[in-house]
Amino acid sequence: MRLIRKLGRIHRGILVSVSTALCLAFAAPVGAQSIAREWNEALLDAIRGDLARPTIHARNLWHVSVAMWDAWAAYDPSAVNYLHQEKMSVVDVAAARAETLSFACYRILQERFLLSPGETEAMLAFDLLMLSYGYDINEFDTFGNTPAALGNRIAETVLAFGSLDNSNEAGGYENLYYVPVNAPLIPTLPGNPDITDPNRWQPLALDFFVDQAGNPIATGFPPFLSPEWGQVSAFALSETDRTINQRGGFDYWVYHDPGSPPLIGTATDADYKWGFEMVSVWSSHLDPTDGVTIDISPGAIGNAALPPAHDFQSFYDFSNGGDWGTGHSLNPITGLPYTPQVVPRGDYARVLAEFWADGPDSETPPGHWFVIANYVSDHPLTEKKFQGQGEVLDDLEWDVKLYFALGGAMHDSAVAAWGIKGWYDYTRPISALRYMADRGQSSDPFEVSYHAEGISLYPGLIELVTAATTAPGERHEDLAGSEGKIAFYAWRGPDEIADPEVDQAGVGWILAENWWPYQRPSFVTPPFAGYVSGHSTYSRAGAVILTNITGSPYFPGGLGEFLCPANEFLVFEDGPSVDITLQWATYNDASDQTSLSRIWGGIHPAADDIPGRYIGQQVGEDAFAKALGYFESYPVPTLPGFGSFALVLSLMGAGAWSRTKTLR
Repeated sequence: MRLIRKLGRIHRGILVSVSTALCLAFAAPVGAQSIAREWNEALLDAIRGDLARPTIHARNLWHVSVAMWDAWAAYDPSAVNYLHQEKMSVVDVAAARAETLSFACYRILQERFLLSPGETEAMLAFDLLMLSYGYDINEFDTFGNTPAALGNRIAETVLAFGSLDNSNEAGGYENLYYVPVNAPLIPTLPGNPDITDPNRWQPLALDFFVDQAGNPIATGFPPFLSPEWGQVSAFALSETDRTINQRGGFDYWVYHDPGSPPLIGTATDADYKWGFEMVSVWSSHLDPTDGVTIDISPGAIGNAALPPAHDFQSFYDFSNGGDWGTGHSLNPITGLPYTPQVVPRGDYARVLAEFWADGPDSETPPGHWFVIANYVSDHPLTEKKFQGQGEVLDDLEWDVKLYFALGGAMHDSAVAAWGIKGWYDYTRPISALRYMADRGQSSDPFEVSYHAEGISLYPGLIELVTAATTAPGERHEDLAGSEGKIAFYAWRGPDEIADPEVDQAGVGWILAENWWPYQRPSFVTPPFAGYVSGHSTYSRAGAVILTNITGSPYFPGGLGEFLCPANEFLVFEDGPSVDITLQWATYNDASDQTSLSRIWGGIHPAADDIPGRYIGQQVGEDAFAKALGYFESYPVPTLPGFGSFALVLSLMGAGAWSRTKTLR
């Protein structure tokens, strides 16, 4: 059962046959949740069965949320539609809304997951959900005044918009201009001998690659995901937020430009080294047997202020890890102190690295924030008052407004973060650390193995291997024969794990040329540049939306929780050694924890993190402000080229759905 639960987190559908399981799941009586929620859950499940593509799924979540909103707004004379400008008057508004929303979501999801690795399961799930409501999945009519026809029209509008949004959906989202400057790193071989520019992104070469959703890619490693995504049509990002840079015949659009990250061999050389060296040092924390314990309750951690955007080094604890927050003296909802939770630091760090990697069931980071939003909506202490004021909204109105704002923020986070990733094309820790270690040490020009672009030495953490340190009984004894090279005291890597059910790699002295992030050997690091952190951007934007929607910065009851059972939760290796309950007082606390997890996981240095938090903050605020205009009937600009069903028909042609169905 432990193995089943672990594998289920990687890819929920991998152990479930398409027999009675899906039928039972989707044939259950409906009505316990809103119809928008049911379609959102169907979308999240489809994402879990697809390739782990955070930009593309942020777009899917956004477009489906737009369809939900326009379906709801079509029956409200005062609500402002977003894409599809059409109003309907019916006697039974609730029934018509449900049918319109379902047809709109169904048609979009059929298109978006047509070529998914989990297509069979996803399509069956979509069909069964429609049938559970009693809707005819063969109703393709786009004319007339029926709720189904309106839903089909809304879907056509959204899909037509997507065909012209610069995502290259028709071309399978492939890159049109970007080419990496560095030859691939082969992480199973020592060092990084073939890199030409240590400041730029480097692809990896593996025998096979398994993405974070559990999908094997036999060709090794996929190309840079979405480096040209800055040009994708956004929600609330504006021209005043944008700079345009040109390289290789392509205009890279950058929103909320944070400026260049630290670069080795420049005036910011020291910052470059410090940031990546900290990733190595935090790797030494991944051992639950080292005797170090910490209190991970909201009374001890969280409540961390954003540090200065470009002067933040003193905020991080370089040696011990964790956030710089002061914690919360009292739960403001209960008026009581938070109960301490003292656990091994090594368990906490490993759990964070895996929990926040891409969500508990691989719904990717933007989908993870929809899961958190649904958790908040389901909480018995949640009052569904918009911004915490006024009347309690019914479940459907609450959900469509929540999804519209959150979807817009997640999509804009992808556009902003990946526009920056594409332009700055920044390196990842495995490339940078191995590059510096290959050159030697940069701390003492009079010591052996000195190189100006080498790594800094820290006693007990990053050291030079010498004849004295490899003598019998000394700390580098196992590294004898490697004198003159650099050693890290760090997580020992996946080669130390024969069976992740029972094995732990542990922490010890390894050659830096073999350093590995806390990841599976078939994954290593995400297939795109590091700067800025997508996790930091998505998560801060999600926290802003939830804070604004609920009218409170705090989780319901002042406490959000997720239990990670002992010896059941971790996938990369066995653990945690004790039960770990992740806890957050505020949405920002959860967001900040996401950011720190990527350092412990070996995926990002601090320079990727803080700019991402700032950008996410701005993206979230702008997305909520724009969404508010649609909710409150404020005048809003008309989107150029869309909003007219006549235009959509001219772009796609009448009867498009019957043709799509035939192609399937």
